[in-house]
Amino acid sequence: MSDQEFELDTDDLTRRMDGAMGALKTEFASLRTGRASATMLEPVMVDAYGSKTPINQVGTVNVPEPRMVTVNVWDKSLVSAVEKAIMNSGLGINPQTNGTIVMLPIPELNEERRTELARVAAQYAEHARVAIRNIRRDGMDQIKKAKGDGMSEDDQKLWEGEVQELTDSYIKQVDSALENKQSEIMQV
Repeated sequence: MSDQEFELDTDDLTRRMDGAMGALKTEFASLRTGRASATMLEPVMVDAYGSKTPINQVGTVNVPEPRMVTVNVWDKSLVSAVEKAIMNSGLGINPQTNGTIVMLPIPELNEERRTELARVAAQYAEHARVAIRNIRRDGMDQIKKAKGDGMSEDDQKLWEGEVQELTDSYIKQVDSALENKQSEIMQV
């Protein structure tokens, strides 16, 4: 193999690292910060029409005020299923029903719960860092294999530097996202 033939698929590594960041953002969105957000209901699945259905496919999710989320359920027969799904979701919110509208008042977070949520956010961030490092390792393994197939040492150093630079930039993004989420959680 000549050194011209090896081409590391950095687009694939970037796409996979973007996936790790996307998963982190989804996990962060599920953390309740004491402020209403329509995204906090994204992981909630409702038993509707014989299958698990995302809540936003059985009703309109709105945030009419900073401490209230409403779900305007389209099919009146699904109101109780939506209530049940929200209660069983682990969000710690008790829904109130008014006709086809399910209201979710968001309670204030106490200091202990804020600290606990900040710790959970740190765990999510660490999972994302581990995922990014695993992707980095895959890239480095491809480079080592190419080195064994005749890649020059200069090219090896160049590619390893590129993979490390990509990894560092994504780790910085994770750290920045964590910092933002923790400050949002701790905000009273």
